[in-house]
Parts: sequence; C-alpha cells; structure tokens
Amino acid sequence: MIDDPFVTHRSLLFTVAYEMLGSAADAEDVLQESWLRWADVDRSQVRDARAYLVRVVTRQALNRLRALSRSRLDYVGEWLPEPLLTSPDVAEDIELAESVSMAMLTVLETLGPTERAVFVLREVFDLSYNEIAGIIGKSSAAVRQVARRARDHVAARRPRVRVSRAEQQAVVDRFLAALRTGQLQDLLELMAPDVVLVADGGGVVAAARAPIHGIELVAPFLARAHQVVAGFTTRPIWLNGAPAGRIEFDGEPSALSLVVEDGKVTRVYVVRNPHKLTRLDEPSELVR
Repeated sequence: MIDDPFVTHRSLLFTVAYEMLGSAADAEDVLQESWLRWADVDRSQVRDARAYLVRVVTRQALNRLRALSRSRLDYVGEWLPEPLLTSPDVAEDIELAESVSMAMLTVLETLGPTERAVFVLREVFDLSYNEIAGIIGKSSAAVRQVARRARDHVAARRPRVRVSRAEQQAVVDRFLAALRTGQLQDLLELMAPDVVLVADGGGVVAAARAPIHGIELVAPFLARAHQVVAGFTTRPIWLNGAPAGRIEFDGEPSALSLVVEDGKVTRVYVVRNPHKLTRLDEPSELVR
C-alpha cells in the first residue's frame, strides 16, 4: 500500500485540489473520490501515474468547484479559504507559498472554475498547454487564451509586492502585540490608509458580514477586540506558508492572516467559522 503511486503523490494531489477549491475538507473529499476511481484502473495501461492522478484529481475538483460556486452564493457573510497550519519549510518554495497564501486563494475565488484550473495547473504546477488541454477538454489554443485571461485577472488583484519572511514576521508580531493590548496608535502605525478587513464567521459565530474599509474604521474595530471577552489571547503561527496569527476568544480559535505591502498591512483576513478551523493543530504538507 505504501508503494502505491496514489499514496506516494498524495501530498501533491491534496495541494492541487486545495488550490482548486480553497477548502481542505472539499479537497479531502475529492481525493477520496479520486482514490475510488484509481482503484478501478488497470495500472498496466498507465504510463505516468503522477500525470494520470493529477488529471483525475483536477477533473474531480472541477466538478466539485462548479457545484460549490453555486452554493457559495448562499453563504452567510464573506467566504474565505480554509486556513492550513504549515511548517516554515513551505516558504522555501516562494512560488508555492504565494500560490497557497490566503491573499492568492481569495483572488482565485474571483476566477471561473475553468480559468482557475488552468491558472493553477499552468502557473503553479507548470503543466504544458497540451497537458492542460487533455485534462479540461479544450484545445491547446483555447487553453492559451484562458491562461492569458486568468493571468491578467490575477495580476490586477494580487498583492503588488512580495515581502521577505523576516518582514512579514516582524509585522505580524507587532500586530498581534497591538491586538493583545488594544493599542490603537500601534495599529494605526502598522496599517495602510486603505486597509481592508474581511472576516468569515459563516453565520455560525459573530463576525463582520461585509468587508470593513479604511484605517479609520478597521483600527478602532480591532483595538476593541481584547475587550470583547476576558479570555482573549494571540500567538504567532504559520498559516498557508506565511507568518500569521492564532487568536482565541475564551478558548475558541480564530485564524488571522495579513497582507503586507511596503511595510504596511493592506489586508486583514480573519477566519472564525469553526468548520474551517480543523487544520490548526497538525501541519499540512503542501508540495508541487
């Protein structure tokens, strides 16, 4: 069993599905469905097991994504990707870390299912246009056009600059310290004037149901957080390949991710939906 190609490439297959769906739970379902299909395959007819399995997982993820795109329209409040606890090693692969970041996964949510599949397979996993064409059932020329549209779409919405791990960690540490103490001035110094806060409670727990725009609103909102409950704690962790934070309200966890540009926080993502917080204790292995 441990020599089975599916087991060998499981981390890769999970990463493909997760980048397609933004949800670890849905990615696991896709892997289960793909495993059942793989179990019925005549292995003697498979020349490249890795490529074959990526094709199967991508097709299953596409089917799942098309169904989810409709159901997410009824989601209560803002929908954010499911955060994953990761080791610092993920950050060593800069392109992988960027592709699984909360900021990028949020941008990928604005793509259609086919565009997202093409972008992920081409830009993250470096598949050829011909390989992608075989997976999604389009011509190579059509895939090139889809890839160009997707790249332009993402480029217009992704963070403008990359920051070093050290800079991200320093900002996260200062941000968490300011949250713990409720120091409004420290938060004002850390955030860009046009900062946006997006929270995801899924209608299950209290969270802002619409994005909060501008430092004049975001900073006071965050500065009051430590006053909401007596048991308010913060600590740094690694989420989705980057320094981030874990916040607890009376023992109930939330995940905090920041986008930092030119030394200032431009986006604050807070996931509070408990159904999306099941991956904060054991690191997920993300590879490509």
